[in-house]
Amino acid sequence: MTLEILTPEKKLFSGDVYGVQLPGITGLFEVLDKHAPLVSALGKGNLKILKTKNEAENYTIQGGFVEVLNNKATVLIEGATAV
Repeated sequence: MTLEILTPEKKLFSGDVYGVQLPGITGLFEVLDKHAPLVSALGKGNLKILKTKNEAENYTIQGGFVEVLNNKATVLIEGATAV
């Protein structure tokens, strides 16, 4: 699936990934390949980009939104710091 992470200042990440773990406002959830369409608000927490089954990249985010449609996840966040 394709993942794009955007902040007001820049594009933080864009590329093909295995999946992404996101901090929803009611708990952590994961989006993998061919996920059903969804829109969700995000809370403060850890965003984990699953580049492969064994390789990940982590960021701490302050909140935002995610949209999943046609095997593409678009994450809009206020800001992020690499962990």
